[in-house]
Amino acid sequence: MHIRHARITTVAAAILTLSMSGCAGAATQHSAASQDLGTRPVAKAVSLPTGPRPQRHYTVQQQPAPGSCHVHYTRDKQPLPDPKCTPGALNPDVTPATLTSTICRPSGYTKGIRPPVYITGPEKAANAKSYGYNGSLHDAEYDHLVSLELGGDPNDPRNLWVEPPSPGHRPGSGANNPKDVVENKLHAAICSGQVQLRPAQVAIATDWTTALTRLGIR
Repeated sequence: MHIRHARITTVAAAILTLSMSGCAGAATQHSAASQDLGTRPVAKAVSLPTGPRPQRHYTVQQQPAPGSCHVHYTRDKQPLPDPKCTPGALNPDVTPATLTSTICRPSGYTKGIRPPVYITGPEKAANAKSYGYNGSLHDAEYDHLVSLELGGDPNDPRNLWVEPPSPGHRPGSGANNPKDVVENKLHAAICSGQVQLRPAQVAIATDWTTALTRLGIR
């Protein structure tokens, strides 16, 4: 009886060991699968910072350190800002509930909140140094990444950058910015209810060259 009991105990222990090994192996495989999934490009929710809102009296804002920002380019050589320096910033006065009294108002809203040239001029010169831009400032636009008509903050340094000319630019002819066309289409889509405010803001801040495609706008 003792011998038989010992054999049963030994067999049971072996089965338990195999069972535990199988579970451990499955857990290892599951962990490996999770790691594999984690290495795949996954779309992440983008949360844009909020700026201080329009001011009655603007002051010149400090810009990033000289040479600390770098222009990125798309495959067709369209310029994009450095997301570390210029992620975009939102005007807190513009929300889905205030569209008709702000950006979708018939006229006058963006003009009334735009900082004057005596503010943006010094900022533009300093930001050109931030980005290491040595070209003509006349040919570069001091661009709101999230434009005022899309609810971008007027003078938050995170929302402004010296945007170099796009391909096809003629030196000395001033800024040529096809991004303006994209902004106008997004503005019309927001105010007509075709797209929601936040997705449009995120799309323009992420990559203006793909914003319309991402939102299904022609």
